[in-house]
Amino acid sequence: MEASKSVRRHTISVWVDNTPGVLSRVTGLFSGRGFNIESLCVAETMDPSVSRITLVTTGDEFITEQIIKQLRKLINTIKVVDLSELGHVEREMALVTVKAEDKSRAEVLRIADIFRCRVVDVSPNTYTLEITGNHEKIQAVLGLLKNHGIMDEVRSGALAIQRAKKD
Repeated sequence: MEASKSVRRHTISVWVDNTPGVLSRVTGLFSGRGFNIESLCVAETMDPSVSRITLVTTGDEFITEQIIKQLRKLINTIKVVDLSELGHVEREMALVTVKAEDKSRAEVLRIADIFRCRVVDVSPNTYTLEITGNHEKIQAVLGLLKNHGIMDEVRSGALAIQRAKKD
């Protein structure tokens, strides 16, 4: 009898040469093998010749291991780390425009205050909130705001960095 496979979320950090076509090769690796990228952020590092890709995917241990092995084989890859296996800090940002009519304005502001969101735009009938936190926090805020009517939403995707070792 086969043991059940544990499917979970993985945050993977990939350092690559900052050259044209590298991101296309990374995403092509995923699509070519039927793996999904749930979140993707890319930016230059302190060294302008190196970019860091932070991606989130879901899979069991075997699939994740295959993804990491394939990423390491790409020509322009410098380093690959599954941050899910290490202590790390992860954040994403969402901008959300939510209905804020007279009867619900105070409640929307209470939710924003509880979750330490920033109001970044106000109109007579809406608030636009900036939500920063881990995936679970953003999902929780969106779940509460859905009751008030989310009109628009955009998310940055996850950024993650390994925690410093404690001496």
